[in-house]
Amino acid sequence: MASNDDGAAGAANGNGNQAQPSLNVLAQYVKDLSFESPGAPNSLRGRDKAPGIAINVNVNANPLSDKQFDVNLTLNAKASFDQEVLFNVELVYGGVFAIGGFPQEHMLPILFIECPRLLFPFARQIIADATRNGGFPPLMLDPIDFAQMFQQRIAEDQAAAKVKVS
Repeated sequence: MASNDDGAAGAANGNGNQAQPSLNVLAQYVKDLSFESPGAPNSLRGRDKAPGIAINVNVNANPLSDKQFDVNLTLNAKASFDQEVLFNVELVYGGVFAIGGFPQEHMLPILFIECPRLLFPFARQIIADATRNGGFPPLMLDPIDFAQMFQQRIAEDQAAAKVKVS
């Protein structure tokens, strides 16, 4: 039985000339990395309770050209015990992405959900290595729900827009 793959693809697209959607990582890099342990070596001693750890996450995206974007994932983790800061680690991890063939309404979710999702495992490893090299157990960040973060950011932007209009 003969098959015509071109005809099937053209029929599926509705147009054989449409570009296939693509998302490619062109580069990944550490833009900024800082590790501070202001109380060392005293902060390295054992404790009977786990320290409190506060983690902040942010995503930013900037166009480099029509199809290339620079996406930055910023992670801050601060561990403290009582009033003493044990360590503070800050990482800005970036990636350059080539994105093409997607409808315009899909671009923000791709930039703020899919791109950071691709960057996160590498950034997580850098944070773990930095805390371990600083004399602490490696800080293994839990997976981050970038879709929820994006939805929350959109909701906040809409609320801010309503306040400005009123």
